[in-house]
Amino acid sequence: MTKKKMILMLAALAAAGLAARSSDAPAAATAAMQGDAGRPGSARWVRSELYFGVGLAGQPQDGRARAKEADWQAFLDREVTPRFPDGLTVFDAYGQWLARSGDRPARLRTKVLVILHEDTPEKRAAVDAIRLAWKAQWHDQSVLLVNEAADVSF
Repeated sequence: MTKKKMILMLAALAAAGLAARSSDAPAAATAAMQGDAGRPGSARWVRSELYFGVGLAGQPQDGRARAKEADWQAFLDREVTPRFPDGLTVFDAYGQWLARSGDRPARLRTKVLVILHEDTPEKRAAVDAIRLAWKAQWHDQSVLLVNEAADVSF
C-alpha cells in the first residue's frame, strides 16, 4: 500500500469514527444569546460599575481605617444584595482622584462593584439608591458610576 493510500484510508476511518460518535452525543452547547429558563433573554442589558473609596491607600485596615472589610460586607448585605440578589462582582482596586480644592491626588483603597442588569428604570433607580446609601453612610462626595451597554448570555 502506498503512503498516499494509507493516509487516505486513515482519514476515512477517522471521519467515520467522528460521525459515529457525534450521532450518539447530545447536541452541542452554544454561546448564543438564548438565556435560560430562570433568566429569559433581554434585548437591553447594562453593566454598571460603581467605585467606592474605602480608605487611604497604604492605610492599614485596623481601627484607623475608614471602612473595614466587615463594614463593606455589611453594606453589601444591607444595600446591594437585596436590590440585586441574582449576583454581582467586587474587585479590590487602587484609585486616585484630584478634589477641586486639592493640589495632590487623593490615593484610595477602592472597591469596584460590577452589576449586570436589565436596562429598566427600576434597576437604574436601585443602582442610584446604592450610591446614595454609601454617600450618606460615609459622607462621601461621590461614588463614580459607569454604565455601558452589555451583551449578556447565561
